[in-house]
Amino acid sequence: MTKFCSKGFAWGPSHQEDGTLFRLWAPGIETLALRVGSVDVAMDRRDDGWFEILIGDLPSQVNYSFILPDGTAVPDPASRYQLGDVGGPSILVDPNVYDWKHPDWQGRAWEESVIYELHVGTFTEDGTFRAAAERLGLLADLGITAIEVMPVAHFPGDRGWGYDGVLHYAPHNSYGTPADFKAFIDTAHGLGLMVFLDVVYNHFGPEGNYLPTYAPPFFRSDDPTPWGPRIAFDQLPVRQYFIENVIYWLAEFRLDGLRLDAIDQIDDECDPHILQEISDTVSEQFNQRHVHLIVENPVNGTDMIAERDGRPLFKADWNDDFHHALHVLATGESSGYYAPFKDAPWVKLRHALARGYVREGVQKLPGAKIPTNAVAPTSFVHFLQNHDQVGNRAEGNRLYSMVGVDKFRIFSEILLLSPQIPLIFMGDDHLSSRPFQFFTDYKGQLAQAIRENRPEEAKNFGCLFEDIKSDAIVDPNSLKAFHDSKLLWSEAFLEHRRRWRKWLAEVVKVRRDHVVPLLIPAKGNSGKVVESLEQCLFIVWQLHDHQLHLRANLSDHEVECDMPSSTQIYPVAARKDATLPPMSVSAFIKAPTR
Repeated sequence: MTKFCSKGFAWGPSHQEDGTLFRLWAPGIETLALRVGSVDVAMDRRDDGWFEILIGDLPSQVNYSFILPDGTAVPDPASRYQLGDVGGPSILVDPNVYDWKHPDWQGRAWEESVIYELHVGTFTEDGTFRAAAERLGLLADLGITAIEVMPVAHFPGDRGWGYDGVLHYAPHNSYGTPADFKAFIDTAHGLGLMVFLDVVYNHFGPEGNYLPTYAPPFFRSDDPTPWGPRIAFDQLPVRQYFIENVIYWLAEFRLDGLRLDAIDQIDDECDPHILQEISDTVSEQFNQRHVHLIVENPVNGTDMIAERDGRPLFKADWNDDFHHALHVLATGESSGYYAPFKDAPWVKLRHALARGYVREGVQKLPGAKIPTNAVAPTSFVHFLQNHDQVGNRAEGNRLYSMVGVDKFRIFSEILLLSPQIPLIFMGDDHLSSRPFQFFTDYKGQLAQAIRENRPEEAKNFGCLFEDIKSDAIVDPNSLKAFHDSKLLWSEAFLEHRRRWRKWLAEVVKVRRDHVVPLLIPAKGNSGKVVESLEQCLFIVWQLHDHQLHLRANLSDHEVECDMPSSTQIYPVAARKDATLPPMSVSAFIKAPTR
C-alpha cells in the first residue's frame, strides 16, 4: 500500500506546528525555488526527486508559485485554489476556515440513491456553488437523494465541462472558493442529499499541465489515451497524487462519494492495481459513514463491481448499454456508439434491465471472470440521458424534444421503478427547454481543432447529418454555447412543468416506499425476462424473498398482463385485471407465500 508523508499529504502545502511545508516532486530538474508573494526562496532537493521547504508565519490566502531553473513560474499541481487561470499563482488555503453546520451527517445507504447530475456553471444563471445551493431544496422536494457534480477541478479558461482539468485539488474559481463548495455540500446534507463528485484520473487536460517540464516520469511515453499521455501509476509519487486526491475530497469536503471517469483508460501493472488501492484506502479510512465510489467503465468489466472478499471495489458502474438500447428503440438513431444496438434493441433493453451489461466486458484485475447476471442490479446506474448523451449531440437537444413528453414519461417510469440506481440529468426534472451543449474556453489552434472535430463527434451520438450542416453547430468556444446551456429556472414554475414535477415526485415516492426496501438484500442472478410482445418490457427480479415485477407496454394497443392488481404498487390507482393499456407501465410486488 502507498505510504503517505508523515507530516500530512505528500503533495500540496502541509500545515505544521512551526510553519507550512511546501513540497514538489520534480525529478527532471536539479534546482527549484518557491516564490511566496514577491520573495523567492531556494528549496532543498532530496535524492528521490522531491523538493521541500518549511516557511513559518504565513497567512492564509498568500500567493505562491514554483520557479523552474529557466525562471518560469508554475502553479502547484496540488494547488487548493488558484488566482486566475491554470498558469497563475496558487493560493494558500486554510482547510479549517469553513464552519460546518451539519458535522454529524453520516450519509445515506447506496440503495436509497436517486441521483441528479448537474454542471455547476449551467445549473443556475450565476453558475456558482452558492447559487446552486439555493436550488437544492427543489430537488429534495422531488425525492432526489444524491447530487452528482460534474468535475470542478481547475481547468483552462472560465467555462468548460471539467473533464480537461489539470489542477485536481483546486475547485475552479469561476464557481467560487473552496469554502463555497463546502457550503454547497453542507446545504445538501442539511436537506438529506448526498453529494458525489466526478473526478478524472485517466489524463490531464491539453493546456496548463506543467508536470512534463519538471516531472517527465509522471507520464508514460507510449500508448497515449484518446485525450493525452497515459499516466504512469507505477511511480510512487504519482500514486500518492491520486490516492491523496481521493482522501482530500472525501475528508476535507465531506463528500459522500466520487465517480471515477473512464477508468478503462487507467492502466497499471502494479499489485495492487491503482483502482483497487483507491477502493481499499477508502474502505479503511471512511468506515464510519456511508461513502460510495462509482465508476464509468466503458469496457463493462464486472471485476470493478462484483463482490471481492465480501465487498465490491466500487458500488456501481454507469451502464451505457441500458441507455443505448433504449435510445435506439426510442429514436431510431443507430450510428456511432449506437450501432451495436441497431439490431433487436428491445431484446437488448430487456437484457440490460434483467442482467446488466448487454456486451460482456474486459477485466483489469486477475481472477475468474464474473458474468454480468451474477452482479446485483444496484451495481448499475441507469439513465435516460446524461451530460455525454445530450451535450455531445450536434445541437445538445434532449430526449423528450425528440420523442415527445408522453414517451419520455413512460421511459422515466421504467427507469425509476426498476431496481437499478436511477440518474436524472439536470433540467429533466422540469422538462427544460434549454439544450446542454459542449462548451470550452480555448484559444488558437486548440480551439480550432475542437471546433473542427465537433461534427464527427456528434455522429457518434446518433445525429444524422443529412439535414444538419457542420457550420450550423455552435462553436464550443463561443459564449453562446455556454449561455444557451444554462437552465431557465422560471420554467420550473409554469403550470404544465409543475404538473410534471408533481408526477415525478409521486413516482419517486413509489420507488422510495416500495422498491428501495427490497434492494438492501439484492443479490446477483435476480433478473429474468418474461416473454412478451415486441414493444413490451416484462421483467421480474427476485429480491430476497420478494419479487418485483415491471410491465411496460409501449405499443398502441392493449396487451395481456400476467399480474393481478392486488399486488400493484404503480400506478397508485388500480387498473383492470390482466390487461395493460397502450403506452403504460405497471409495477407489482409479490410477497412470499406464508
